[in-house]
Amino acid sequence: MKNVIVYVQHKNGQTPKVTFELATQARVIADALGGTAHAVVVGAGSSALAEKLTTYPLDTVHVNDDADVDAFLLDPVIDYLEAAAKAVGPALILVPNTLTGRDVAGRLVGRLHAGIGADVTEFRIEGGTVACVSPKMGGAAVTTCLLKPADYGIATVRPNAFAATPGGSGASVAALAKPAGASYALAVDKDVEEGTGEMALEEAPAVIAGGRGLGGPEPFETLLKPLADALGGAVGASRAAADAGWVPYSLQIGQTGKTVSPNLYIAVGISGAIQHKVGMRSSGTIVSVNKDGQAPIAEFSDLTVVGDAFAIVPELTKLIQASKA
Repeated sequence: MKNVIVYVQHKNGQTPKVTFELATQARVIADALGGTAHAVVVGAGSSALAEKLTTYPLDTVHVNDDADVDAFLLDPVIDYLEAAAKAVGPALILVPNTLTGRDVAGRLVGRLHAGIGADVTEFRIEGGTVACVSPKMGGAAVTTCLLKPADYGIATVRPNAFAATPGGSGASVAALAKPAGASYALAVDKDVEEGTGEMALEEAPAVIAGGRGLGGPEPFETLLKPLADALGGAVGASRAAADAGWVPYSLQIGQTGKTVSPNLYIAVGISGAIQHKVGMRSSGTIVSVNKDGQAPIAEFSDLTVVGDAFAIVPELTKLIQASKA
């Protein structure tokens, strides 16, 4: 493989930030392989999204606003990706490690007879071979999977594992023709999106995370959530808090949980084990609130506030609310 193709997951032109992370990483990998970087965006709203992608370091954005992509279940997406891959030539296809992305990747493996690396958090290029690094077995092991330098390889990439950096000389936008003889049977009768009422951790500009030091489940709702709401962010947790049953595992941040990269990360009552650091180290500004000024998290915090979180956090919340009033 020599080139790189990014699958752009979106709905009516709205895409998660992992898309721009993959667009940035595609350039890095393509340069190392001596190839070109591409993106494929299809379905309603694709043209507008393609224009946004031209500000990232891609060579070509392949686009088609085909309504069938939204009317039928995944088959049109697979057809377009297969067609783009065969037009571009031997390539590594980057797919976000989301529910939809994993489904797309699994189908592409069969279509392209490709190898796959799953939940990738790091890429290494070794003599023209792509090495995919990812945690396995709940983080108990970190594996390196080598994709054979054959025609195609696929990697599902963990959101927030890489930075999203606009740049480049400006990608060209190319119309992607609808695959000849396309016929789809599995139609979407109704698209229902479950509303959680909460901002996704991976997308939040600010994350307030709690740990064992909070002592129970109540402070996540009464102490951390008001601060998260004031900052327009979301509440997260350490593994210790999730293991204790205080919060669902969907809020867990770390090597065995989610990876986040908000502009502001506030860790409350978290000791800062290396497994937790892996999940939030790419955050912009890191603030820790802890009774122990020597806790490991202080070593990689931009600011450490030593004291009682139950006194500090409410006052911080009041100050933020007052400044917004």
